[in-house]
Amino acid sequence: MTPTEDEKRGHSAPLDERITGALVGAAVGDALGGPVEGYSPEQITERHGGRVHGVVGPWNGDAWRTARPIAPYHKGDGHVTDDTLMTHALVRVYARVRDHLDAHAVADHLVPDLMGTPRWIPELEAEALPLQRIFLAEKWLVTRIHYGHVDPREAGSGNIVNCGAAMYMAPVGLVNAANPAGAYAEALDVAGAHQWSYGREAAGVLAAAVAAACAPGASADSVVDACLSLAKDGTREAIERVCEEASRHPDFESALRPLREAVAPYDTVGPDYRSPSLGARRPSRLHAVEELPVALGMVVVARGDFRQAVLGAVNYGRDCDSIATMAGAVTGALGSPVPEDWAKTVADASRLDLWAPAAALTAVTCEVFARDVSRRRAHEQAFAELGGPACSD
Repeated sequence: MTPTEDEKRGHSAPLDERITGALVGAAVGDALGGPVEGYSPEQITERHGGRVHGVVGPWNGDAWRTARPIAPYHKGDGHVTDDTLMTHALVRVYARVRDHLDAHAVADHLVPDLMGTPRWIPELEAEALPLQRIFLAEKWLVTRIHYGHVDPREAGSGNIVNCGAAMYMAPVGLVNAANPAGAYAEALDVAGAHQWSYGREAAGVLAAAVAAACAPGASADSVVDACLSLAKDGTREAIERVCEEASRHPDFESALRPLREAVAPYDTVGPDYRSPSLGARRPSRLHAVEELPVALGMVVVARGDFRQAVLGAVNYGRDCDSIATMAGAVTGALGSPVPEDWAKTVADASRLDLWAPAAALTAVTCEVFARDVSRRRAHEQAFAELGGPACSD
């Protein structure tokens, strides 16, 4: 297929633009998906009189403070959710450590950040500890590591299996830009403090997808190929099946139902998102989180275009804030521009600087790359002194 203008522009985007696009794009996707999270495409169409095409208000209007099952969160009006709060928290950890991260960095820095530093929480319209906003699967980090004193590398074991670690793993992919295998390995280590089974696997593959998207000349197809080369078990099968189906569709409208049907055999939650099946979110080598394959599928449908991939993710419903977060991160890393009006609306409504984390992570990424080169050169020298070159004879 002939590349679109956005695809051509993305091929030449420098690293700082890709990092900014990925982090701002993830936040915008998160904010657009938040108000329709948990609903079906049909319910979304009925509620909004058609598809969602940008920032919309709360599902229950002014009754958001008390309406169940959303209360007390103000989802909508451009407010980011915990996906973005956790992503920015991980960027802050990178800014402190200024090197590759592992599960112990999560214990030493991320957990104290969640517990001890009040921050503006858009959905609460108040300053509060991030711990008071994050979901139970993320509170697990604090329970297991801070209170249970569990080895951080094993703390994710026993948690409900969901996309909670994958949703904020884009920074790992960006620090390992153009190195999907490195991103995958680092994310699996980091996510071990939070998730296990296919929830941990999704975190590794999402990081790999973002890293692959940063490579010069990357496309939606090359990102999927990188993911398939690394993903294991049900996660790999789900990505392959969903992206195969996605390649048949010219737009997200025609893909909404087929992508759900393609991922359904791998999803443990079941058809009613708000009433999960008895076997939901349990460890398995046969299953996958729904969010990652669908996000990649929407990237394929959109051919890497940010706007179309994110809108497809939003109108898919179910856990669409996380799906749109992932789709936004990947397409932003590909270099597809994030609409300026969306970004400004979300930044203003959420009272967050969406660009500062990107600037901070860009600086860290350059420092880490320099350290990696130095470490590699030292290894090469040591290996040569050991007679290593003889291995190639």
